[in-house]
Amino acid sequence: MKIQQLLSKTRKAVDQYGMIEEGDKIAVGLSGGKDSLALLYTLAGLRRFYPKKYELIAITVDMGLGLDENEVNAVRQICDELGVYYHIEKTEIGEVVFNVRKESNPCSLCANMRRGALNSAAVKLGCNKVALGHHGDDLIETLFLCLFYEARLSTFSPVTSLSRQGLTVIRPMIYLREMEIIGFTKDKPIIHNPCPADKTTKREFIKNLLKDLEKDNKKLRENILGAITHPERNNLFNKTIQFDEK
Repeated sequence: MKIQQLLSKTRKAVDQYGMIEEGDKIAVGLSGGKDSLALLYTLAGLRRFYPKKYELIAITVDMGLGLDENEVNAVRQICDELGVYYHIEKTEIGEVVFNVRKESNPCSLCANMRRGALNSAAVKLGCNKVALGHHGDDLIETLFLCLFYEARLSTFSPVTSLSRQGLTVIRPMIYLREMEIIGFTKDKPIIHNPCPADKTTKREFIKNLLKDLEKDNKKLRENILGAITHPERNNLFNKTIQFDEK
């Protein structure tokens, strides 16, 4: 898949939700996986012709679980080629989550700590926005995670203001499907996730469940994404019961 196909859907989201303004300094959360790498390429490509000029910085949060030096160097070379400054924020998140707290369900705490480290690094580097690599499938999976495990209908927003930190979080890839990202990054070097809980999470369960359901309904994800991005279609219970007039 060519970068142009990613750029079209990314620009649609950026324009529709006003994600980028003139003079923005955007920190790209670069885990080194396929999603964040696609985000880096896409925002670097969009920067060349987007009417509002902005600056990019890539930040990798090192959880202290042991990053592969060769993989990191390959990603660093990509940043150099794209003209993006690359920063690694070293932390002890892995030690805290798995050895100190010994969390049986570590994902929530780990995600919060990683977001905190990323946002702090972004502020330290003078950024006013943080871009995350969540795509349309993530949007759908988060909806089901909240429904199944938290008894609420919720998912993340395309744009979130963190007023206390002076940051705005943007998710420019919400109109992209995971398979499109896989097609683009299949020949790109990635940093493999060293987390011991990888592939055993509730999110992975939801991902596999949706795959099974999709076998009988090929438009499943398209329909769910349409429901999320068109709130005017929602018809849920109101606290006030209304009766039809006789």
